[in-house]
Amino acid sequence: MTHKDLIVWKKSMELVVLVYKFVSRLPKNEQFGIVSQMQRAAVSVPSNIAEGASRGSRKDFVRFLYISQGSLSELNTQYQICLMLKFCNPDPVLYDRLDHVSKLLMNLIKSLKT
Repeated sequence: MTHKDLIVWKKSMELVVLVYKFVSRLPKNEQFGIVSQMQRAAVSVPSNIAEGASRGSRKDFVRFLYISQGSLSELNTQYQICLMLKFCNPDPVLYDRLDHVSKLLMNLIKSLKT
């Protein structure tokens, strides 16, 4: 089994696409600000899942899953900032995917720790 077989990796890859579409609607003057930060945080989620899965030990995998969870929290915070600054309207699909990937990550971490 590789990282590509993990549902959480697949859903986080879909999240990356949603984030890139979302940030394309943000103000152009934020291109090197919140847009860039959101893209990096989004890409970090599946990247760390993949890296952790390839490490060969449960302990390392869990550590990288926690890093993915941290990046997801960053992304969620950045999304909330966009809403507070009225850069965009709420995006329920993106919000639901953030929540879904977070739950998948936490469930995988819990299962690997037991």
